[in-house]
Amino acid sequence: MNTLFSLFPGLPWDTIVIAINMVAVAGATLHIYGVFLEKEKRRDIVFIVGGVCLFIYALWIKNNIFMLAMGGFVLGSLIELLEILTGHHKHSQKQVEDYKNNS
Repeated sequence: MNTLFSLFPGLPWDTIVIAINMVAVAGATLHIYGVFLEKEKRRDIVFIVGGVCLFIYALWIKNNIFMLAMGGFVLGSLIELLEILTGHHKHSQKQVEDYKNNS
């Protein structure tokens, strides 16, 4: 392990810093993955988990703008998920046709 430390002396090796960085990587990965999901319910769940991960990272680095953005993103995804679960999230027939015929 000392060889690894000597190869990368500038990297943070504290356990908490490594853990927070892994949480940030997981959050970013989940956001990228969520873009490609078709089912809205699954997409919202992935966005919520990814947003919480990135909010934790923003809290760690003390970036208020990033915290506000991720908090808003999580809140918006949570509201949409609750609308889906309660049956209030509907698409009109025209929206469905436009989506299907847009290609």
